[in-house]
Amino acid sequence: MREFEGVFIPVPTPFRGEEVVTERLKANLERWNQTDLAGYVLLGSTGEFPLLTEDERDRVLVAAREAIPRSKAFIAGTGAESTQVTMRRSKRAAEIGADAVIVITPHYYKKSLTQPQAQTRHYLSVADASPVPVMLYNFPLNTGINLEPETVARIAEHPNVCGIKDSSGNIPQAGQIIHQTPKSFHVLVGAAAALLPSLAIGSSGGILALANIAAREYCEIYALARQGRWDEAREIVYRLMVVDGGVYGRYGIGGLKAALDLQGFYGGPCRAPLATPDGDAIEEIKEVLAAGGVL
Repeated sequence: MREFEGVFIPVPTPFRGEEVVTERLKANLERWNQTDLAGYVLLGSTGEFPLLTEDERDRVLVAAREAIPRSKAFIAGTGAESTQVTMRRSKRAAEIGADAVIVITPHYYKKSLTQPQAQTRHYLSVADASPVPVMLYNFPLNTGINLEPETVARIAEHPNVCGIKDSSGNIPQAGQIIHQTPKSFHVLVGAAAALLPSLAIGSSGGILALANIAAREYCEIYALARQGRWDEAREIVYRLMVVDGGVYGRYGIGGLKAALDLQGFYGGPCRAPLATPDGDAIEEIKEVLAAGGVL
């Protein structure tokens, strides 16, 4: 099974109007390929996956496979409310060439789906069916459901489950998961501010939206931490705090896309109902990027 260690980015889906523009996706990936990123997540939350049709999902994955070198991991988001749909999407992602799939927790029927038995049954069924390794995706802010460490540990016993993206921001919880799961199970945090403290307790790295606009910086933080150069890593973290709060923290995916435009990537608009910043917001984002040294 492939190792999933280092810094990964959840790639935004580029739109022109309502159209998915795959040539812009490829161009962005070609630039990110020049960094030390370990790989990419396509069709994650930052990729606006709930807002895409099945045909658009396919087009994104096919374009990504063409642009991502085999030396970098290609992880496809395949989660759905239905176990059957998740299994079908996972098989399709494997056909296209994904190295692994990442599966968000089903959450619409919360009364039932907060039960560990339901969560375990879903993930084990997907792991049984998927031709490629499965990564759990815990994002309680969006789903309203938290995957508890004990549940994660039970699911992690499956040989086709490779890790978790834990976007809870809860470092003690990440520590519990690291402690209770096999060494081969990769715990990746989903918040930029959680990367450095998580590395200190044994995480494998992070899948970080902010690394879209600061890939070199977050790869350097990871490398310095692995070398035990914590003071140097902290200095970069402190510098990027203003970017974290002023771009992604304030404006969400729209802010991230606006920042990409300012850096010469293609960000473009969000898909409705998500908002796209304009006017004064763009100027503010530009000032924040300059203050953080990423413009």
